[in-house]
Amino acid sequence: MSVRPRLLPWPGPGGKACYLVSDADGEGYLSRLADEMEAVQLQMGAELIGHARLMLGDRKTDARELRYLSNRLVEALQDALRLAESRGGRLPVPDESESDGPAQTEEGRNE
Repeated sequence: MSVRPRLLPWPGPGGKACYLVSDADGEGYLSRLADEMEAVQLQMGAELIGHARLMLGDRKTDARELRYLSNRLVEALQDALRLAESRGGRLPVPDESESDGPAQTEEGRNE
């Protein structure tokens, strides 16, 4: 079974976080569905940014359109933040014994 639950890219009931606990190591149906949803969310966010650039450059864009755009951008940002949290939570955590020692700066000094 997976050690850590996966934060899914869609909210659960009441907008709360929704997690998947799976023993399929990313190969199960819901894991694949979540991967596909993440890809769609990222693509939609990228397209929305392009649309926003066009609208913000057009002096004829009115306040109603800008409010609508702002709401969609907020939704896309929420999706991106949830996705980043989910992927960050699935990164392996290195053991202290696996550490290469203290971090060094470009000049070679320990921090």
